[in-house]
Amino acid sequence: MSYIVVARWVARKEHQSEIEDILREFVPQCRAEPGCRSFVAHQSVERPNEFLLYEHYGEEKDFADHQATPHFKELVLQRALPLLDGRERVPYGILV
Repeated sequence: MSYIVVARWVARKEHQSEIEDILREFVPQCRAEPGCRSFVAHQSVERPNEFLLYEHYGEEKDFADHQATPHFKELVLQRALPLLDGRERVPYGILV
């Protein structure tokens, strides 16, 4: 089984570069988590303050474990969220 999360972040325009820096710090730490199979951060070409995070975990528990890590709590909850205008997360399972 695989558990996929697609997250969309919209940074306040004045905080775009700070979000870029946070993601540069955050993504390598996520990739090192035991349950993380892949973690990729994308930035919109047309709207550079919008980011798409593609996260692939072995199972839903691995995603829950991810959210309990110190780097998630610090970088996402404490530092990134206050700089965002919007944040969406949609979980998916692999169909085929």
